[in-house]
Amino acid sequence: MGGCFAFLVLYLLIERFLLNQKIRSIPLRICITGTRGKSSVTRLIAASLREAGFEVLAKTTGSKPSIILPDGREEEIRRGEIPSILEEKKLLRLGARLKINALVSELMSIRPESGYAESVQILRPHILVITNVRLDHLAQMGSSKEAIAQCFASSIPEKSTVFTPQEEFFPVFQKIADKLGSKVIQVPRDSFEEYFQAKKKFPFFELEENIRLALAVAEFLGINRQVAFRGIVKVKPDFGSLRAWSTEMGSPPRRFYFVNSFAANDPESTRLVLSNLLKKRIFEENNIIGFLNLRKDRGDRTLQWLEALRKGAFPEFKKFYLFGFNAFAFKRRVGLSDKASVTVLKKQTPEKIIEQILKEEKGEAVLVGMGNMGGMGKELVFYWENIGKPYDL
Repeated sequence: MGGCFAFLVLYLLIERFLLNQKIRSIPLRICITGTRGKSSVTRLIAASLREAGFEVLAKTTGSKPSIILPDGREEEIRRGEIPSILEEKKLLRLGARLKINALVSELMSIRPESGYAESVQILRPHILVITNVRLDHLAQMGSSKEAIAQCFASSIPEKSTVFTPQEEFFPVFQKIADKLGSKVIQVPRDSFEEYFQAKKKFPFFELEENIRLALAVAEFLGINRQVAFRGIVKVKPDFGSLRAWSTEMGSPPRRFYFVNSFAANDPESTRLVLSNLLKKRIFEENNIIGFLNLRKDRGDRTLQWLEALRKGAFPEFKKFYLFGFNAFAFKRRVGLSDKASVTVLKKQTPEKIIEQILKEEKGEAVLVGMGNMGGMGKELVFYWENIGKPYDL
């Protein structure tokens, strides 16, 4: 028994030694955590570093987990099992083999103990970015924003620099950072004003706070703003990022717009996204219809949506189509008859769903994907990509 224990201790010491070697071989390590926007911020930061001449390896864990190689090529991460933070060891091994000088990784952890292990014990980032704090994953992270902020703070390493939007700052970030000898930088709304005056140059829609964070990190690293911006505008959006398509359908032909905001997930994040989008021309004089996807493993999120619709958080919507787990029970409980109609869609192909919409909707419309990307959400996005033309938001 004693011999087995000694062997285990020796194995762990060797494993730690080898991991430390790989960590030290990568001079700059950046991790991104938060509720929303992690994949986008990861891509934006990696692109600005790549444009500045860094050999960058990046990893996203969003709607389509991917490795972004130093030349910008992407390889989808194929998982045969439940995602594990041990993936980060493979990422470090790959980085060491490619002789990179910068690593940008989206953290996948939602529990505080996992966040600590993934960030502090494995990746040990010099820079940690906390994108925002929203009410989501309530069972794992807590039922208040303060509790969720505490979870994200568990990912702060010693002597690191933490970036967060000023409006998403929580005192617990500063408290933990002070204990660890780390520094918190709050990025204000009015920073990088010259970029936002020229935002039309950006080839796709991106939330202002995501770009603000990426530019702030680049500037902190001494990268010229114009160089960072050149890299950012070359970014290939994440599969789950906010995008739109347009097409004509029906007889006589009518214009329809499809908006993918499935990955916003929770009602608060979706509301913020739509508040930005409502300024766009496609929403003028068009019926706005929500496609709300409910996931079996996200019961707390379903309850959030139930409460949001009951309170009239989306008054612009004429109708909601529901699909996914417990959709009929959701309809019975939401009671929207005086505000907007609710229809449950049976499980069917995206083509059949659109056929049903064409029969029920007589005018032009904007169809907005909401709730969850998994399952039918992903199928609809693939379908919209195939039948529609990209629409510049």
